[in-house]
Amino acid sequence: MPRFFSNKRLILLLVGVIVLVALISFSFKDRHNASLPEQIVKDVVGFGQSLFSKPAHFVMDIIGNIDGLLNTYEENKQLKSRLSEFASTQAELIDVKSENERLLEIIGKKEDLREYEPIQATVISRNPDQWEEKIIIDKGEVHGIERNMAVITANGLIGKVVLVTKFTSTVELLSTENRNFRVASVIPGENGKKAAFGLIEGYDHKRGELIMKRIDSSIDVEVGKKVISSGLGGIFPKGLLIGEVTEVSTDDYGLTKLAYIRPAADFAMLDHVMIAKRTSVPVDGTDGDGTYTIITEGEDGS
Repeated sequence: MPRFFSNKRLILLLVGVIVLVALISFSFKDRHNASLPEQIVKDVVGFGQSLFSKPAHFVMDIIGNIDGLLNTYEENKQLKSRLSEFASTQAELIDVKSENERLLEIIGKKEDLREYEPIQATVISRNPDQWEEKIIIDKGEVHGIERNMAVITANGLIGKVVLVTKFTSTVELLSTENRNFRVASVIPGENGKKAAFGLIEGYDHKRGELIMKRIDSSIDVEVGKKVISSGLGGIFPKGLLIGEVTEVSTDDYGLTKLAYIRPAADFAMLDHVMIAKRTSVPVDGTDGDGTYTIITEGEDGS
């Protein structure tokens, strides 16, 4: 027998290195489903993180409440000045909603791209290596969470669910470097102007802004306009606030426009979020890699 195979320590070391390399390569794969051991580890670790994160959130809420009390007087003055404006806007909104419901009844439409059921969740951990890309929340399959559900905060859209276990879920943020992550979006038109449809594709880390591409070059896009989800991609409900236009330019080929969008939500400070469980049938299903085919303005007649 060769001398090499008689050295048991060397053989064990070699086998250990091979197993380690195999595990590392397996963990680096961009998978949509977690294996059973991985699910168990994620749920156990998630439970432990919940025990530490919830008291921390409680303390932060108390500090936030104290700070809010100190600023209550100034905020009260500002709110009073805007109360009359809010009342008129609310009355107009009620009238518009009532008219919209009557029109939906007339045409027999029962589904709405805006409808969704909000599920409250708490952020329990973030990986320092993926701080700008992913978060883990304390809701999973047992709470009705499914992959590709949109995730929002009180300020606006932040991402979607990409991995689900029994008790936790992983959320990929809009600030991810994943080029397959796209959001069908629209800049609503006003005063008879055309709406500008496009896709949120990419994030500029230097500017801290999202990039909206594939905008029709014939449509005039103004700085300061709000950007919302169009609901046409089949994942994100319609009307979720994404951000505000800060700059408009043309793409590399000069055929379409692109716009830089300042996000409405702060991706760095996330504690409580909501998962949007859609109640309507998607316009177009997602593909296997998480991408989808968007229906443009001209295709659906809207």
